[in-house]
Amino acid sequence: MTKWTPKHEAPEPLEGNVVATITGGTIVWFVLFLVQLPFYGWFDEHGHLWWLWTCLAGGTLGLLGVWYVRARDAAINGSRNGDAQSG
Repeated sequence: MTKWTPKHEAPEPLEGNVVATITGGTIVWFVLFLVQLPFYGWFDEHGHLWWLWTCLAGGTLGLLGVWYVRARDAAINGSRNGDAQSG
């Protein structure tokens, strides 16, 4: 069997406002958690309590994601500024 090789180069990755995207998703997770919180008893009775905890985990991981992408953007911008100053 021969190895598959691409016939053309991969396109450049799309860069958007990653911080805003992650922040928006994190807010959605926390809102979903807060909306479901008053129905804790119903979720518990019907075996769907994991829905509540999934939303809380999504929001918490989203906070980690916001921290990560902000640090990533700062590193990219610092690298660009360093290249511009040395050149």
